[in-house]
Amino acid sequence: MKGDFVYLDEFVYLDEQVPGIRWDAKYATRDNFTGKPVDGYLANRIVGTRALCAALRRAQEEAASLGFGLLVWDGYRPQRAVDCFLRWSEQPEDGRTKRRHYPNIDRSQLIDEGYVAAKSSHSRGSTVDLTLYSLATGERARMGGDHDLMDPISHHGASGLTPTEAGNREHLCSIMENCGFARYACEWWHYTLKSEPYSDVYFDFPVT
Repeated sequence: MKGDFVYLDEFVYLDEQVPGIRWDAKYATRDNFTGKPVDGYLANRIVGTRALCAALRRAQEEAASLGFGLLVWDGYRPQRAVDCFLRWSEQPEDGRTKRRHYPNIDRSQLIDEGYVAAKSSHSRGSTVDLTLYSLATGERARMGGDHDLMDPISHHGASGLTPTEAGNREHLCSIMENCGFARYACEWWHYTLKSEPYSDVYFDFPVT
């Protein structure tokens, strides 16, 4: 934690750096797969590196040209939050979030399937979870599954999507990749900046 302060000038709030962006920091609320606020998220704000924010400004402009805005669910994630996810995955099933977030897999399998890990690219500060919404109506674009649905339907190239859902995923992927991001194969909402400034540093300061 002490060493994190050397880098803190490079971490900023997305809403201050990307005017007009929408956000809902799911892990600061009960609306996530653990069913409660997650360790390290003390405020409903999204934090990321300056490099991440610069790329998101470009993505926002490209999305607007297609009639979309960006809605961000997560950016920088403290290591203590990742540790919290690991502890949660080892606890007995209580059924509270299973139907919504991992309906077809046991909680104990989430690590082996790659949905929960001991290290997350989010903790490096240049990964983002996000979706699109219509600038005309404000409604979220249909994507064929919600944030943190840990299921094959969330994978890029998944079958069973409607043409609209598949098209919206393609729009998001094209926008993000054109602006310097790489996709994560198992989660349509998860993108990491290719030229991330801290590719081997995992931070643990809280989001306040």
